[in-house]
Amino acid sequence: MIVDTAASKRMPVIMDVDTGVDDALALALVWKSKQVELVGVTTVNGNVSLSQATLNTRKVIHMLQQLDEDKQCEDVEANKVSLNFEQKEAASARNGFTRNVPIIPGANGPLMRPTFFEHAVHGNDGLGGALSDMSPPELEEGLPHAAQFIIEEAKKRPGELTLLMTAPLTNLAIALRACPELPQLVKRVVMMGGALQTFGNVTPVAEYNIYVDPEAAKMVLHAGFDLTIVGLDVTRQALLRPEHLEKLDSTPLGSFVRTCTAQYMERYRMRNGVEACAMHDPLAAYIAIDASVVKTRRYYVDVETRSDLCDGQTVCDVQNRLGREPNANVCVEVDGEAFMDRFISVLQA
Repeated sequence: MIVDTAASKRMPVIMDVDTGVDDALALALVWKSKQVELVGVTTVNGNVSLSQATLNTRKVIHMLQQLDEDKQCEDVEANKVSLNFEQKEAASARNGFTRNVPIIPGANGPLMRPTFFEHAVHGNDGLGGALSDMSPPELEEGLPHAAQFIIEEAKKRPGELTLLMTAPLTNLAIALRACPELPQLVKRVVMMGGALQTFGNVTPVAEYNIYVDPEAAKMVLHAGFDLTIVGLDVTRQALLRPEHLEKLDSTPLGSFVRTCTAQYMERYRMRNGVEACAMHDPLAAYIAIDASVVKTRRYYVDVETRSDLCDGQTVCDVQNRLGREPNANVCVEVDGEAFMDRFISVLQA
């Protein structure tokens, strides 16, 4: 069998998503990165229902598979080369295409709270109407729960797996309940969530992913993971603007990006007075691959779960007033333009 040595050295990653617009862009970034082995994608209730998040994930991955297959056919035709199956497998790996990335549904609601969707931001379907006519393949039969999948994959490769969490942390909290030693089994967790020294995006103080399931977030923060927090403090400085869309228009993903972000950008303009949208999840995804675009500091971080006014707030002890050991690497600065340049470069490849 032909083995692609570059692919064998890739970083194994499980993505946990509630696929709305920015999750979809993060999926595209990870999929096309030649530094990542996408072990699986777990889905959770969040921006949209679990069933809609799972459907959206199936659509996005099916689109990415189709684009990779089209590219492979073009490459073969251009070189007039006939490849056997094993050679096609190796070529697919080189192009960042994994044939069978499992999509594993997880929690259909927060641990203790009612659901709270974000249709006003992501559209009723979560993708701003993009891919509305697509009928992706059905899920495999007999899949485990997302939490069990995370545990099983962590045990298969102890100390190697990165968990990229771009949704409420319910699935990871359930995994922790079942496997308290999980923090020692995974390499690290990179999460998009929190408003640490800035205002919130769902209440004056709370960021959406934390607000939806603060009890889950508290469990994750106290579990002992090697944890990197990518909060609104930095994601609001990583903006997709019209000039970026123009650069992507000539790529196979261009029309998808433009369509799915249209309502998302309009909502951001109404709220913030800027014709752009924050790349929350794509920034977290890129930091999991290459953290050179951010600066981090070690802080103790906790979550408020019992407040009428500040529920879901991430409390970051910048001055160590609580005297607790730091439990997170907090992203405090980002080179937003450098990130956008690299995001576009990966999608153009």
